Amino acid sequence: MAKRELPKHVYRQRNGIYFQRRGWPSQKFSSPFGTPEFWKEYSDILSGEHPPKRVISRNFTALIAHYRKSPRYKRLKPRTALDYDKYLDFFQSIMGEVSPLGMKRKDVIRLRDANAEKAYFANYSLRVLRVLMEHCVDLGWRETNPAKGVPELKTEKSEREPWPLGLLDAYRTACALGTRERLVMELCVGTGQRIGDVLEMRWSDIQDGAFVIKQNKTGKELWVPILPELRTALSSASRHSLFILTNERGTNRWSYRGASQAVRNVRERIGALDYDIHSWRYNAACELVEAGCSDDLVAAVTGQSPAMVLHYTKKVRQRIRAIEAQQKRTEQKQNV
Repeated sequence: MAKRELPKHVYRQRNGIYFQRRGWPSQKFSSPFGTPEFWKEYSDILSGEHPPKRVISRNFTALIAHYRKSPRYKRLKPRTALDYDKYLDFFQSIMGEVSPLGMKRKDVIRLRDANAEKAYFANYSLRVLRVLMEHCVDLGWRETNPAKGVPELKTEKSEREPWPLGLLDAYRTACALGTRERLVMELCVGTGQRIGDVLEMRWSDIQDGAFVIKQNKTGKELWVPILPELRTALSSASRHSLFILTNERGTNRWSYRGASQAVRNVRERIGALDYDIHSWRYNAACELVEAGCSDDLVAAVTGQSPAMVLHYTKKVRQRIRAIEAQQKRTEQKQNV
């Protein structure tokens, strides 16, 4: 059988007759060439009734895979990369075979609004999509980023606050010394560091009665003396690993997800769901201000910028100043 006898896009191979077209997967005919059934198959393919699935090399699956190999992704902090992965997997699940070349601003807005009831998810997915589509532009796949300039959903933001003293006492009562749940709290409150830095702490970081810390986010190096409460918690902890906080098998450091879930379980038991694991950093900063420390002294422990010290302590600072003001007011009246 000569090729010229075959219709367009049909080729003879050793094991049969195939429909082969650029951009389409190869498809074998089930009926012998020249039979009515063969021509029916061929007609169906061309008419689109039973077309083979198009192969799109520039789809979201390929874009996400390329992004994960890029310096832009590899520069992310481990915690941020973990967050990004959740949204990248989400994009791949809903539009993996779709080409990003056809995405328009209205599509981005539609995707954002489809998750409007979960505002945090909608806004974070928009941020990740914006980064992903910027990478698409850098690859030369398209000229513009359709997610750029799309506003996030407005939400009623409740400001994080430090744990009330009563709930901290309840937490300590619920978690005995020697447990990871108790130790992670004492480390966060005692050192004033981010949870990511606390989970990285090693026993070798304790030098001359203090923690030697290099913050992941800022790169700042700190020397933070250990408070008595924290010293007691550390002396009750098991030392079977390089890391102070370890996974259940004691083979590696405790993951953020594992620590967060363990702390949440305690928060549920004691009725502290309004206060999370990050609020302990607020406790440290506020305790320092209440002790009369200047912003410079607070920053020496927490490693925060002056603006962040003010942000973390503005409510307790207002209370302290209000007490001072009312005392002066009372003294003035007494003098009169």
